[in-house]
Amino acid sequence: MTTSATTPEPRLTSLAHGGGCGCKMAPERLRNILAEMPSAAAFSSLLVGTETSDDAAVWKISEDQAVVATTDFFMPMVDDPFVFGQIAATNALSDVYAMGGRPILALAILGMPINVLSDATIRQVLAGGAEVCGRAGIPVAGGHSIDSVEPIYGLAAIGLVDPARVLTNKGARVGDRLILTKGIGVGVLSAAFKQDRLSDAGYAALVASTTQLNAVGTLLPGTPGVHAVTDVTGFGLLGHALEMARGAGVTVEIDEAAVPMLAGVEALARDGVATGASARNWSSYAEGVVLPDGIEGWRRTLLTDPQTSGGLLIAVAEDRCEAVLDLVRGESFGLAAEIGRIAAGPAVVRVS
Repeated sequence: MTTSATTPEPRLTSLAHGGGCGCKMAPERLRNILAEMPSAAAFSSLLVGTETSDDAAVWKISEDQAVVATTDFFMPMVDDPFVFGQIAATNALSDVYAMGGRPILALAILGMPINVLSDATIRQVLAGGAEVCGRAGIPVAGGHSIDSVEPIYGLAAIGLVDPARVLTNKGARVGDRLILTKGIGVGVLSAAFKQDRLSDAGYAALVASTTQLNAVGTLLPGTPGVHAVTDVTGFGLLGHALEMARGAGVTVEIDEAAVPMLAGVEALARDGVATGASARNWSSYAEGVVLPDGIEGWRRTLLTDPQTSGGLLIAVAEDRCEAVLDLVRGESFGLAAEIGRIAAGPAVVRVS
């Protein structure tokens, strides 16, 4: 039977076995599943497909226009349905921005346990997504819904980009500097939330970061010196940096002390708060990462921590790094920082 005004609804997070981008399949499992999928290389208009695990597909439709297409959805990491909708929508649009694209419309993806959650609650999830799309200047033009055991929400997002200015994760060049636009630790904060250990300040930091649109990405294609971009999401900073390294055939060097963290994250990580996805991430790509001898476990946890609606990782020419940092910070990314560099060598991530 459907819920009524007299029947208390369960916490959204209690209905999901995972939440946010922590729901993603481990990288190794995903690679195995996709290993025998047919190549799309025969389609000459497909500028970006699945070959380098990039953020979105890009299809050229004319000499000065290409379509950016992506989809992203997950289960709740917070209990407020409106905020859940905001986070999921912000995360989905991030993939368009990471390609240097400008979103033009979105379609909603909705799966809800309709005998457990009220229409009012489900409506609030959709309203949160619509609010974010409104800030992005686009409509939610349709979608699809199903009755699901666990609550699921996200978007299929469509954008446009100049095909000559598409930003991918494989363009990094030796000598480039690396900029990260947001602090890490979203997975730790969401785990603490589920454990009722997250302070009000920590919750505020979680929501502020995950609902901040990566719209600065639309400014990067015309910015001198920007060579590669990806967004840091479910595979953690190390996982997405490794995709950049493999795509470009370079070594990504990360200065661990320079990586920004969200408020309250370090104390929680030191106290053992973590997601299961962090351990799955590490087991999937440990062979591609070189860590310092004796690195503390909580530090590795943060470097592999799944980020929901995380920041952009930007490879930029050394002489343009400060200018790009100023640009990003001017767009209200106050934690943006230079965190490393691109070096010649094997396609690995080296942490110092």
